[in-house]
Amino acid sequence: MSALRGLALDEQPADADGGERILIVSGGRGAGKTSFCLALAQAAQEAGMAVAGLVSPAVFVAARKVAIDLHDLASGEQRRLALRARADAPGTAGLGWRFEANGLAWGNRLLRGWQGSDLFVIDELGPLEFLGRGGLSEGFAALARGRFRIAVVVVRPELLGAALARWPGASVIEPPAVLGGARPYRADRPAQGEPPA
Repeated sequence: MSALRGLALDEQPADADGGERILIVSGGRGAGKTSFCLALAQAAQEAGMAVAGLVSPAVFVAARKVAIDLHDLASGEQRRLALRARADAPGTAGLGWRFEANGLAWGNRLLRGWQGSDLFVIDELGPLEFLGRGGLSEGFAALARGRFRIAVVVVRPELLGAALARWPGASVIEPPAVLGGARPYRADRPAQGEPPA
């Protein structure tokens, strides 16, 4: 429980502050955002809390990030989300990833069907979603339904302005080295490299 206490998740009543709580996790590439979300989800499950949502663990081959998977925290099921591609290749939206239509459809179906949980995680809402070009766009509607005690949303530093405009009451943290040691986000910290997750 002490890991959760650092985020007040174990003590947060469902109607505190008149509604739901959103925590934005932000940091550069390789900062540990997905690892933080996975550790938080595990700690919450071990504390007997209902956990749902999606995380996007990286797939590495010979220390090179070659793909991104999509992992359902409620069921443990996993699908391929994206494969590395040249940024100028068709179907990459200029992001250097070719997104798998089946993986995105599956993720959006899960988000549409989500009925509520103590902890709700979305890793991540990025350029595709914020610019209205697809991705896991059902995440916005799921968050708007507010059926959670706390929601944890991964957002890149360059999209924090848009995220805070959408959720002005949200808190922003950087992923901590250890769960329970979350730090308020500071935009002046340099992005870290991209080590294996």
